[in-house]
Amino acid sequence: MTFYSFIRGLASLVFKLVYRVDVEGKENVPKTGRLIVCGNHSSMLDPIFLGISIKRQINFMTKKEMFKNKILGSFLKNLDAFPVDRNGADLKAVKNSLKILKQEEILGIFPEGTRVKGVNVNNAKPGIGMICIKGKSPVIPVSIDTSYKLFSKVKVKIGYPIDFSETYNGKLNVEEYKEISKTILEKIYELKN
Repeated sequence: MTFYSFIRGLASLVFKLVYRVDVEGKENVPKTGRLIVCGNHSSMLDPIFLGISIKRQINFMTKKEMFKNKILGSFLKNLDAFPVDRNGADLKAVKNSLKILKQEEILGIFPEGTRVKGVNVNNAKPGIGMICIKGKSPVIPVSIDTSYKLFSKVKVKIGYPIDFSETYNGKLNVEEYKEISKTILEKIYELKN
């Protein structure tokens, strides 16, 4: 048993006691192969809800500030999370992302890059579009709908994989990457309705 699967099992047990977690669309997640999982992001709990909803391990891109605390940073590294500097183009984070996809694993990213309360597809960062094209990876949109209050219902909807490789090929510019990211965010919010 890996550290990730142990923590996932523990979190699943605890979270299902304090929340009413309802997951729809588990069958949309391929059992093998590279994949990017993208969700809306309103709370620090969102990575946990994604992690307990999808059986395969998710390697999360996490803001670098979370790694400043040595204990938390070590815990995150043991879960195979890796840091990203959100204040510019972080080439190391992009390389880590592409490496995960090349190993046919799952990468977890929140397209807005930070926690947001409202719906605005213009918040989508172009990085996710670039990673999905350069990593030749399908993207699965996931909607997390909850008040986050204890014992409240948490509705996690997992959408169908989106493959952008047929629509976009060759070298793209930042605006085209941004359009891909906006499309992903639109799909996430469509799942909520």
